[in-house]
This record gives sequence, structure tokens and C-alpha cells, in this order.
Amino acid sequence: MKYALIGCGRISTNHIKAAVANKLEIVAVCDVIKERTDEVLAKHGLENVQSIIHYTDYKKMISEHSDLQLISIATESGKHAEIALYCIENGINVIIEKPMAMSLADADKIIALAKEKGVKVSACHQNRFNIAVQKTRLALEQGRFGKMSHGSIHVRWNRNKDYYEQAKWRGTWAQDGGALMNQCIHGIDLLRWMMGDEIEEVYGVTKQQFHNYLECEDIGMAVVKFKNGAIGTIEGTTNVYPKNLEETLYLFGEKGTVKLGGKSTNAIDVWDFADEGETDKANKGLFEETINVYGNGHTSLFADMIEAIEKGREPYVDAVAGRNALELVLAVYKSAAENTALKLPLKQCSSLDFTGRFGK
Repeated sequence: MKYALIGCGRISTNHIKAAVANKLEIVAVCDVIKERTDEVLAKHGLENVQSIIHYTDYKKMISEHSDLQLISIATESGKHAEIALYCIENGINVIIEKPMAMSLADADKIIALAKEKGVKVSACHQNRFNIAVQKTRLALEQGRFGKMSHGSIHVRWNRNKDYYEQAKWRGTWAQDGGALMNQCIHGIDLLRWMMGDEIEEVYGVTKQQFHNYLECEDIGMAVVKFKNGAIGTIEGTTNVYPKNLEETLYLFGEKGTVKLGGKSTNAIDVWDFADEGETDKANKGLFEETINVYGNGHTSLFADMIEAIEKGREPYVDAVAGRNALELVLAVYKSAAENTALKLPLKQCSSLDFTGRFGK
């Protein structure tokens, strides 16, 4: 399957690694800064592969490769929707890094156009493929938790000034969003997915405590009322000193309690069920080794997307899942800005609606 990557920044190495692991034919790489295309390929020993063509213009790349079957988009967030829509219009399946868009209008356009053109779209929420997450999801689908009481996601990370100075788009409403949209959306996706997806109401608070050189928040908290009666809480921040502490998901049911921990929900810290059997013993204390906070899920997400294209089914993490995660982040932003509880679903909302929220 012929593959290309658009955007060769921080996360791009995970995409190339996943492409190689899944034996995709890497046809081209594209970035507005050409040196980055060289750098990401060099990390995987591909810098001298003559068949991989380097581009600075994704439209030119697509025009010269009509046989492309899959493109992954790993640019700054504010460009995701524009590039995805162009790829879809040209009949190319896409994997879109999180968030899939910065507005619900753009997310809806992606979903509608993909359906019209008959192409597959996967939102890159790779943590759904973590071993610990998959085991928890299976227990949930088997009904082992019983009625859900509540759950919470805590993303307690550090991002300092050096990180933001690496790219001017970081921490801006147009291209990135704040801690919730960038760093915490994976955990927010997991919470919504595990707690039943359908949300009744959100109440959020966001602040900018230490990163006064940014436009957006560095701490966000929210209470989420799910339609099934369960309650969720969100804590997402980049203010933890001096380094990343944890990404932890708690799920509490009538007959089960699970705590997923580690730097990126890659470990099972607590696994207790009323119907405990032999297989549960192996889950207690499970820890999946990862090189960084992005985990190992990209490779599995790519494998699933390839199979979805070949078999004509929807990917495991589809565009609707991407929209759901985006909607919840935007709902927290809107609730915080308006200082009121907010009913869902949201029909229209964009990160740009909050321009000037913290005086910039």
C-alpha cells in the first residue's frame, strides 16, 4: 500500500516507525521545512532511499502521486482539517493526528466528505491500542464493571518555555489550543469512550497559571455528566514541576475498579472485579514499556487502518471518535469562558471562539 506523510515535526517519527512496521511503501514525505523530511527519515535509516521523494508542498506531492492510498497528517493542528479535506477530495484515505480539527464545522466536513468520496478516516488516538486500555475495554464490553458510577482522567505533565519556543504555533488558538487540546485530548478521548460516549452536560474551569507567554490555558478541570447517569472528571495540565508525572484513568463500577497509570495509561495499577478469575492475575501490575509518552499505539492504529481500507470497514478509531474528543475539549473551553454548565451536543464551536480569553 502506497503511503505518504505530511508534517515531519515532533510526532512524525512515530508515523514513519508505524509505516515501516506495517510494511507500507513509503512514497513521499512532505514538510514546509525541507530539512525536517531528511531528519525524520534519518531516524529510521531511510535517508538514502531514492524512491522516497521529498516535498515542501503537499498539493504538488498529491498531484504527482495519483496512486497514493494512505496519507497521515502530522502538521500543526490548525492545518489538519484543510489538508485532510484536500486528501479526501482526491480520494485518499487519511490518518489525522489529534485533534482532527480545531472546529466542529471542519470535523463535520471531514466526516461528510469522507462518506461522499468513500474513503476511510482514522483519528490518531493511538492510546486506545495500549495493552492496558484494550484489556480494560474488553472488561467493560463484557459487562464486568456492572453499572458505572464515575471515572476520571488526570493528565499531569510538564511543558516548559523551551518546548513552546520550538514552534511558534504552539499554545495559539488558531493552530494548537492549550493543555486540554494538545496534551490531554488522548486521555479525554479515553474517558468519554469508556464512560459511554453520550454526554448530557459539562462544567469546566480553565486558567493560565504559569505560561503567560501563550494564548491558551495551562490547566483545565471539568465535571462531565454522562447520559447513562455516570459522572466523569477531567484534570489536564502542563504545570507539573519538574517533569511529566502521570496520565491516569480511573473507572469505578458497581462490580469493578480499574486504575490505569504510567506516563500515558500504559500500566494497570489497580484491577479488581467481583468475578475475578485466573486470567485477571496476569493483568494486575501489567506494564507496557514505551520510549516516550506517545506510547506504542501508532503501529497498531496503522495496522487497523490498513485492514479497514482492505476490507471496506470503518477503522477502530474513526472520524466520529475524533469529533467526540474535540467536542468535549471545546465544551470545556466554552463552559469555562461562559462560566456556566453547558448542555451537549455542541453544534458549532471553534478554538478561535476563545481568542483573547487570557488577554492575548
